[in-house]
Amino acid sequence: MPIFPIVISDSGIAGFFALGLLTKENTMTLCLKTLTFVLATSVSVVSAQPIRWMTYTIPETGTSVDFPSSIFTEQAGRPDGYGQQFQSTDGRANLTIQAAANLSNDSPAAFLAKRHPPLHVQYKRVTPRFFAVSSYKDDMVWYDRCNFSRGLVHCVLINYPAKEEREWDEIVTHISLSLNR
Repeated sequence: MPIFPIVISDSGIAGFFALGLLTKENTMTLCLKTLTFVLATSVSVVSAQPIRWMTYTIPETGTSVDFPSSIFTEQAGRPDGYGQQFQSTDGRANLTIQAAANLSNDSPAAFLAKRHPPLHVQYKRVTPRFFAVSSYKDDMVWYDRCNFSRGLVHCVLINYPAKEEREWDEIVTHISLSLNR
C-alpha cells in the first residue's frame, strides 16, 4: 500500500476520499497508525540522546556547577547578579545558574522566607549552608537550590515538564549536588 501525506484540511481529506485513496474503512486504521507513530517518535528532552555534561563557572564569583549541555543547548539570557540562563532546544525546560550578593547577610531560611515560596511546596530542605525547594506549577516542575558563602548566594533554578519527572530525577540531583560555593 503506498504511503500518502496526511492532509489536515477538510478539502484535502475529501480529495483523498474522492480519489479512492482513503476509505471509511481504513480511516480509523490510518488514524491509529499515525497516532502510534507520533507517540513512538515523541521522546522527552531527557531521553532523546546521551547526556553530555559540562562545568559552567561564573568567573566573577567562582560559582561552578555541572550541567547537561546536550539538553540545555541554548543560552536564554542573563539572570540578576551574575550567571547564565539556558534552555532546551524545544524550550520545554530551562536552567538558570546564578550568583548574587546576599546584601542582608541572610541565612538560607531567612532568604527563602523573604522570597515567599508557594504554600504547597512538595520538597523543602533548609540547612545553615543551603536550601533546596521544589514543587509543581501548572504542568511543570520547578527546583531551586541556593548555597550561601562569603556574602553571596549561589543558585541553580530548573524548570522541566512534570510528565518527565522520573527522567529528570538523576539529572536534577547531579546538578544540585555539583553546585560549588
